[in-house]
Amino acid sequence: MSTATVVKPSLTIRRRFKAAPERVYRAWTEPAQVARWFGPGNITVLEAVFEPRAGGRFMIHARSPEGEDHRVSGTVREAIPNSKVVYTWAWQSTPERQSLVTVEFKPDGDGTLLVLTHEQFFDEGARDRHNGGWNAALDKLEAYLA
Repeated sequence: MSTATVVKPSLTIRRRFKAAPERVYRAWTEPAQVARWFGPGNITVLEAVFEPRAGGRFMIHARSPEGEDHRVSGTVREAIPNSKVVYTWAWQSTPERQSLVTVEFKPDGDGTLLVLTHEQFFDEGARDRHNGGWNAALDKLEAYLA
């Protein structure tokens, strides 16, 4: 009988932004700001909810240029203002595939080191797709904060 633990795929992305942790945190957690940068490419955020407190809701409804709707939601597990947020993440199309997002906002000179850890992916393909999506969204966040 095996007692091996299955380790699900995860990813960690580190990005430095030329903005104070308070500003980056607000861009991440205030729905009106989230709508300005979230998602890869030409995705349009139609609705964003982020309640940065334990038990709060997280939800984004976005649309691709081709008209495809994408909805992701979860529950905030932890929120430390200007420092860290942790929330569950599940696409409406695959609610059984819940993963976990942790975002840390660390002072770094005159800017912020953002460390995003997304873990408990269903498989490596899901991890790789999210890696591309997160990096594209972080590019847009960088431009938004500039």
